[in-house]
Amino acid sequence: MDKLQKEYTTKDQFLANTSQELRNPLHGMINMAQSIIEQDRSRLTPQSKQKLELLMVIGRRMSYLLNDLINVTKIQQNKINLNKQTFALLPAIRTVVNVQRIMMDSKNLHFQLVIPKDFPPVYADETHLRQIIFNLLNISVKYSENGVIIIKAEVKNKEAVIHIKDSGIGMADEKLKRAFLSYELGSKERYDDLNGLGLGLSVCHKLVRMNNGTLTVESNLSKGSIFTFTLPLTQDDEGKQEENGLAPPTSQEDMVHQELAISGDPLSTRDRQGYIKPKILAVDDDPMNLHVLKNILSGEEYSIEIVTSGEEVLKRLDEGWDLIIADVMMPTMSGYELTRKIRKHFSISELPVLLLTTQNNPEEVYTGFLVGANDYLVKPIDSLELRVRIGVVIDLKHSIQERLRMEGAWLQSQIQPHFLFNTLNSIAALGVTDSSRMLTLLDEFSNYLRLSFDFNNAEPLVPLSNELSLVQSYLYIEKVRFNERLTINWELNYSGEWMIPPLTIQPLVENAVNHGILSKPEGGTISIKLSKEAHDLKVEICDDGKGISPDIQQNLFTYVKSEHKKE
Repeated sequence: MDKLQKEYTTKDQFLANTSQELRNPLHGMINMAQSIIEQDRSRLTPQSKQKLELLMVIGRRMSYLLNDLINVTKIQQNKINLNKQTFALLPAIRTVVNVQRIMMDSKNLHFQLVIPKDFPPVYADETHLRQIIFNLLNISVKYSENGVIIIKAEVKNKEAVIHIKDSGIGMADEKLKRAFLSYELGSKERYDDLNGLGLGLSVCHKLVRMNNGTLTVESNLSKGSIFTFTLPLTQDDEGKQEENGLAPPTSQEDMVHQELAISGDPLSTRDRQGYIKPKILAVDDDPMNLHVLKNILSGEEYSIEIVTSGEEVLKRLDEGWDLIIADVMMPTMSGYELTRKIRKHFSISELPVLLLTTQNNPEEVYTGFLVGANDYLVKPIDSLELRVRIGVVIDLKHSIQERLRMEGAWLQSQIQPHFLFNTLNSIAALGVTDSSRMLTLLDEFSNYLRLSFDFNNAEPLVPLSNELSLVQSYLYIEKVRFNERLTINWELNYSGEWMIPPLTIQPLVENAVNHGILSKPEGGTISIKLSKEAHDLKVEICDDGKGISPDIQQNLFTYVKSEHKKE
């Protein structure tokens, strides 16, 4: 008996390990097919597109089967972690319904929610609930060709009761009795090509039971099925809800609107005028994974480059990346170690990091976020989820940078009170001694104020001529004030009009004047040099002031997190 039990356990573990190994190449095939459809849509014939879509459908169904095999083994070995908490039922169910809408195979099916908006919170594992709903809906969709699938929730006997009713092919009585056993098939009477190993209901039955609920099914051949499961309510809400008072079903118009919103391209920013492709650097020790990533992300939305080690990433950190995608399990330098080293130079908003891993346990996720990752995605990768997550991370980075840039431009444009008062005093003094120079100084001061508060400074780029005009006005004012203590040299060796970030040169010049030259009693010389080098414009601000001490220079451009200063 012990030997039989050991062989049974070994068999389950073999299935789970094999399923885990099969998921990555399977999802690679699915993602490759999807990338071909998206990127070569105009060149594909309708027949080729249909075959690729069929390939994706078959691949997704195989993926569901592999996930169920893994879950069955985890449940039998008590490796399923419970995270029971209080949460609202309606949003959780609606999320799963929306996912099913995206993944349905062009069937004439509709979902109808019959759940009150004020339905009381339940106490369970929300991840398990989503999986239960997903599996049950997947079964209903799988064995239904048209009609309505109704998801209804009510309160009975101080429990939440959820019904999922379809109008599919149903199950015969003998199958119904064995519906919750592992490896039992569904109906053999029709759609034999859709039959799998019958793990979905078994997984649902065990997950519901682990969350202190029950799962039952009513079914008749050719008349559909009704799946019903219960979940406990939170203690504060037990007994407050009665069976009546259900909210009316969500209107069909609302559901269509919701479907369109979800199925739309989440990365529609690529269509805006002046859109620049975000630069992504992906690292993985497996060339196949990198090839799949590149096929998913290359095209109109992103510019992606790939490397095979963390060391290569560190060498290329200063190339202006918008996102780093890193595999966690790499031999020489793990994704965790790489992220930790990146955070020594770039903050979480300056250079986002998305980690990829095969492990889906809380410890791995916590570790990823603790070392400074922005997001965490579990393999096998779904191309739609990957693109959505990347879009969110990059959009957030750009939004933060835009806010910081605008705030910086505003702060840089603020005029110090003493500078304003000293300039007005100089104007007043020249009004008595030299009215001609006073008028020139007034013109330069007016130009300085106009360019400092120019609304165009909120734009990412402004003409170089505007910036130089601002610098010239500032230096003229300071020259009038300090006379022989300030010597100014200009070396402009470039041609054409250049666009640069606003208020980048003037603050450097102002700093060189105030903290470099004027900190010495005798003053000094400042040189502004602009020259063209290859395809770049080189800007140099040189002064012979007191300079910067070596210890300050060493950390001048280094990002240091305050919480790590004690290390």
